[in-house]
Amino acid sequence: MSDVPLSERDLSALVDDWLDWDQAAAQLEVTPAKVRTMIRDHELAGAVPAPGERPGVPALFIEDGLPVKGLPGLLTQLHDNGYDDRECIAWIFSDLDLPGRPIDALRENRGSEVKRRAQAMGF
Repeated sequence: MSDVPLSERDLSALVDDWLDWDQAAAQLEVTPAKVRTMIRDHELAGAVPAPGERPGVPALFIEDGLPVKGLPGLLTQLHDNGYDDRECIAWIFSDLDLPGRPIDALRENRGSEVKRRAQAMGF
């Protein structure tokens, strides 16, 4: 794993596909204002991927019109331990030898594995 702190990781390199608020809202069948509320309530996480870009939500956070199963609980756990959205996204998209990235484990319904890893890493 990288020695670069989570807060300094290049999110545009970690996350291939981003949705702006309007695109996320369309996939979730809600308003862009609701997307912002979902981010505030840790149902989703959002960030500016790179300087000069618009804020967005990683596309892999949404599956079948809903936040990926287990994502809201994981985000709450990370936020409760002092992580901001950028750090949460960086952690979720980093290879942690689960095998693979936490986002992949969540999408494969292996969320308990991800939560255990978050706890074991001292979160």
